[in-house]
Amino acid sequence: MADGLEIRAADPFSAEAALLCTRLSSELAVMYPEYIDAGAGDFRPEDAAVPGSAFLIAWLGDQPVGCAALRPMAPGIAEFKRLYVEPRVRRQGIAGRLVVALELAARGLGYTTVRLETGVRQPGSIRACESAGFRRIANYGIYIDNPLSLCFEKTITPSPAGFAAGQSQS
Repeated sequence: MADGLEIRAADPFSAEAALLCTRLSSELAVMYPEYIDAGAGDFRPEDAAVPGSAFLIAWLGDQPVGCAALRPMAPGIAEFKRLYVEPRVRRQGIAGRLVVALELAARGLGYTTVRLETGVRQPGSIRACESAGFRRIANYGIYIDNPLSLCFEKTITPSPAGFAAGQSQS
């Protein structure tokens, strides 16, 4: 586990957020060259700047090492997007801690269901979803007819005392 890790709410338009999202998009573009969106994953920073959304950055000291976003989908349902950890610090539990922080944010925002999409070429991501309690569901939204997409869902209990914008988690 990464000691000294801090996860903080962040501006999805910040330089750090842009850097991490660009790195994720670059990795995805290599894994899925058949897609023209260059790994953008149907995400724009605006998605994490609306009411009911959140953007988190994981920090090791002054270095941003991961990110994750939460965006509203429908009443009671939010989607996790842009979950990314820098390659040099993977396998230290950072992704799991980002997922927990996103779940706390979702609970605090009153969501009862969280969803996410990952790709068939990302076995580590698939294992992480399953170990975090997500279950496979039918592909939704833009992923319905995509054979390279896998969609997952998890039911959560809302908590008004959950993670709030601006809060940090160590």
